[in-house]
Amino acid sequence: MSTVYDFDALQINGTPVPLSQFKGRVMLIVNTASACGFTPQFAGLEELHQTYGKQGLVVLGFPCNQFGAQDAGSNDEIAEFCQLNYGVSFPMMAKIEVNGPHAHPLYQWLSAEAPGLLGSKAIKWNFTKFLVGKDGTVLKRYAPTDTPAGMAKDIAAALAA
Repeated sequence: MSTVYDFDALQINGTPVPLSQFKGRVMLIVNTASACGFTPQFAGLEELHQTYGKQGLVVLGFPCNQFGAQDAGSNDEIAEFCQLNYGVSFPMMAKIEVNGPHAHPLYQWLSAEAPGLLGSKAIKWNFTKFLVGKDGTVLKRYAPTDTPAGMAKDIAAALAA
């Protein structure tokens, strides 16, 4: 059986990140966009990072331009936008695809582990979120409309587990 720790990603600055470095921590993995109606969720994600980071939560943002071309900028432009507008200090990864033949292997796995509504494996829009437990398995998938604050109870439970 695979876990999130079997995957690698690139930080937004191009540095490789083996997700195994987060073993034993709770992860919230989000596909983000800078020009989306849900973009203000960056503030809530940063709040979760600030509130629960010391207890073991890692928020990982994965910019994606597959939905309405809402993250067309370069990785540098995306990083600057997130920092300047939302004070994002949690790890932002390099831009990826989350659907289709070029979908990042992590997202292929996440989608298979926690299908969406009616069993759909596709990511429907920006700010779909996956909560991953300390053991590296997916606990829950959240819709783009689910707010970061609305996930706090689940995050606290995962941290306490």
